[in-house]
Amino acid sequence: MQRRHFLAGAAAAGAVLERPALAQSERQRVLRFVPYTDLAIFDPIWTTADIVRDHGYMVYDTLFGMDSDFKPQPQLAEGFVYEQDNRVCTITLRTGPIFHDGAPVRAQDCVASLKRWMAVAPMGQTLNALTDELSALDDRRIRFRLKRAFPLLIQVLAQVSAPVPFIMPERVAQTDPSKQITDLTGSGPFRFKQDEFQLGNISVYEKFAGYKPANGAASLTAGAKQVHFDRVEWRRIPDASTAAAAMQTNEVDWYSDPPAEILELLRRNRNVDISRMELLPLVCVMRLNWLHAPFNNKKMRQALLPAINQADFVMAATGTDESNFRIGTGFFPPGSPMASDAGLEPLMGPRDIDKARRLIKEAGYNNEAVRLLGPTDTVATAAMAQVTADLFPRLGFNFEPTLLDSASVTQRRRSMEPVEKGGWSVTNWSFPGLWFENPGTHILLRGNGRDAWFGWPDVPKLEELRNAWLGATTLEDQKRLAREMQVVGMDELPCIPLGAIYKSTALQKSLQDRVAGFPIFWSIRRRS
Repeated sequence: MQRRHFLAGAAAAGAVLERPALAQSERQRVLRFVPYTDLAIFDPIWTTADIVRDHGYMVYDTLFGMDSDFKPQPQLAEGFVYEQDNRVCTITLRTGPIFHDGAPVRAQDCVASLKRWMAVAPMGQTLNALTDELSALDDRRIRFRLKRAFPLLIQVLAQVSAPVPFIMPERVAQTDPSKQITDLTGSGPFRFKQDEFQLGNISVYEKFAGYKPANGAASLTAGAKQVHFDRVEWRRIPDASTAAAAMQTNEVDWYSDPPAEILELLRRNRNVDISRMELLPLVCVMRLNWLHAPFNNKKMRQALLPAINQADFVMAATGTDESNFRIGTGFFPPGSPMASDAGLEPLMGPRDIDKARRLIKEAGYNNEAVRLLGPTDTVATAAMAQVTADLFPRLGFNFEPTLLDSASVTQRRRSMEPVEKGGWSVTNWSFPGLWFENPGTHILLRGNGRDAWFGWPDVPKLEELRNAWLGATTLEDQKRLAREMQVVGMDELPCIPLGAIYKSTALQKSLQDRVAGFPIFWSIRRRS
């Protein structure tokens, strides 16, 4: 099905297309999905983009999965044992899993994959610093020798936040983590069809007949990943109205992220089901660049707070229905154990743009160029970028909006150069709440300078508190330390919390058994 077919569906404005019997048979075997943006990067270790994480879970498997109660469960692993005062952990692989090329998944593949992941992922880097040795004892056994007991080890290996510790063949995992892989061989439930990929149009996945599911009921990324479709097509349709028409004419089965006005339209269709995508709401933030003026100045970052109205950002992203967003939120998603209101006073109460202007002047603003880097093709993030683009000129900044497609933003955000050399000053993001469920995987609440996520904040106190959190043995201590981290975060401002939104997704009612959490393509099937 070509893009012109979708356009024809849009022009039909809801008319159901007649299909021959063969097409109906094909429909039972093929699931057509509309992602929120283009898949332009295939290496799930090289980027934190959630669409690449979603791609990763189709193509690759992990040693452990995370269930909906945020507890780790074995996947490629059969089990594990601790020895020597919990400083040695041996993980045994189950027999049977193979890569897409037919080779068995070995401990050597896992070690190479984990080492590549540990070089770049925030929790991977933490684990790397705690590890004396990571080795393969034989083809089925992986051994961690730790500097000290690390009770969160298995939890870390099951993390859902990107980059995820996906297992690749050793030859692929030996790729420098600063370079993207080109060999997309995995051991997951689907193969990626590189020969059918068309940027901006289609990504195709076919069922991997050799996949050996783990045991247990499917829950988030844990349990048996049973595939009920021979083929999954990600069909990119940037225009929301065209995507909605394709849903109404049954040309697509699943629309990942419809904007608010399209959701209202689809709710009136008796054949479409609207539900929440995520277990936790998305965390919305404004990320500032600490490397260059003006936001390398703490007082300049703080000067923005009186003008930040969380409601403006979340309502632009998801509409005015209060059931779809939360305000008065901090760095952790509402509903997660670490969420609190600690330190949020500067974001509460009446907003005062005049006060913000005065504070910006007092902070020494010298008319430096301020560049917004934002996407045009993602619903929530693009809407928040528009709010920022409206606000910053009113605050008196020498402002330049640079609004691009998401793939270009993902590339441009890596630049550490000043604005005059192509860099950026401010971005807006919405992140899956599962990524920020705790300080260990919270990539924005880090203060490790040039090793931090794009924006590169340098806050030693945040790193000190994070390390303390990683060693905490009780939930009460973890919550206390998370509150302290939020207080420090609201003072230093590695980013500014903008509220939380609940992401809704639209599926044909002919589908059932979707696993909640993000776009997950195992378990889901068509009603018979």
